[in-house]
Amino acid sequence: MLKQLFEFRETDRKWHLPVLAGICVGIPVLAGYFTDNLQDGKLVSMAALVILYIQSQSIARRMIVLMASSFGIMVSYAVGALFGFNPVVASIVLGLYAFTVHLVLYYLKMVRPPGNFFFIMIASVAISLPHNLETVPHKIGLIGIGTMISCLLGLVYSLVVLRKTNAADEVIKVTKNQYVNFLESLTFGFFVGISLLIAHLMKLDTPYWVPTSCAAVMQGISATHIWQRSAQRVLGTFVGLVLTWFILLLTPSMLAICLSIILLQIIVEFLVVRNYGIAVVFITVLTIFLAETGTALTINPSELITARFFDILTGSVIGAIGGWILFNERLQFLATRHIRKTRISLAKRK
Repeated sequence: MLKQLFEFRETDRKWHLPVLAGICVGIPVLAGYFTDNLQDGKLVSMAALVILYIQSQSIARRMIVLMASSFGIMVSYAVGALFGFNPVVASIVLGLYAFTVHLVLYYLKMVRPPGNFFFIMIASVAISLPHNLETVPHKIGLIGIGTMISCLLGLVYSLVVLRKTNAADEVIKVTKNQYVNFLESLTFGFFVGISLLIAHLMKLDTPYWVPTSCAAVMQGISATHIWQRSAQRVLGTFVGLVLTWFILLLTPSMLAICLSIILLQIIVEFLVVRNYGIAVVFITVLTIFLAETGTALTINPSELITARFFDILTGSVIGAIGGWILFNERLQFLATRHIRKTRISLAKRK
């Protein structure tokens, strides 16, 4: 297991995809900085992460998935922004939304990383912000700008990179057992929702870190992989927070932080498919620079780092427990059999 924690895996990801991701994230951040609207620029950058769904070798399929994912990102923010008025309601809605997203993405065969993660992340951030309906149209517009930037750059990138590729159109098929898919989605949604509720009950300042960490850990493909990702996330987060603390002690300018976001995004996309644990170190720095306001980054960074570690640790532990249940074969078998019996019984009554 220690070997797996530190080994670098081979990948067929091209070097220019991380650069593309850095450009998509960097343009809004720099635009926000130079127009004195950095927080809006950061929100646009979060939406621009939709570029990571550009995976197909067919231009037509690639753009369809990218535009559909862009719509999903906008829906995610809208759901979060509309239902964040009460902690209990927010937790229930986030859980139901995570369940729906997980169910639909498996049905559409969009199970490759990043999968449902960015939809859940955007919804978690939106649902944890102060509830203000007057700002919702403006914020959704910013999300739309971020997705449009990624779609435009993704199209140009695809035309250049795939111009000599004769890839056949991909066919969307349903391959997962419907009962297993339903149970996995139900489990995923429950733990994402309960993680947000726990964050509210603990009165955390930024509760979205907990469901986001929970969703990230539960992206594993097996129980062993879940625990491995949990360990990698906790260790990587600790190292990343120490690195962030040292950087913030140097009191970097906001322009330096903006340029760091671009560089960090490129590094993360290069590392995440090779070694998740090492990538988490840079993911931690990147997410703090993106999610926190300028004031929080410059005033009392030690308190900020301590709070973020506790938030991420809490979410990772919840995600690890959820992952164990998600991939427990006996529980899955018993639940599947019970659902089948219930469905047959209801059918006979009709």
